[in-house]
Amino acid sequence: MYEWANEMNCAVTVCDTEGVILYMNEKACRTFAKHGNLIGKNLFDCHNPQSQDKIRELLETGGVNAYTIEKNGIRKMIYQTAWKQDGVVGGLVEISMEIPGETPHYVRK
Repeated sequence: MYEWANEMNCAVTVCDTEGVILYMNEKACRTFAKHGNLIGKNLFDCHNPQSQDKIRELLETGGVNAYTIEKNGIRKMIYQTAWKQDGVVGGLVEISMEIPGETPHYVRK
């Protein structure tokens, strides 16, 4: 089901509506390797209360959350969005990708 994402050069994590991690691609597993195998674990256990509130909001609304971070000198774009099946929210997908310090921005018409 997730074969297309397994070798992507960005971290992909998928959870269900309860926050249980269903899938992590190879890069996501490497990123969080120090925490062991997280598949089957609940992502609410790894997040602070503010982040937990945001996750609950996304699950309730089917919304999107996007932001950038910098950690250890590496900038990343984090994109979190609900995934749906037959129009019903089934959980969340998070895609985390490294981005250059100066990312070009283009306005297209």
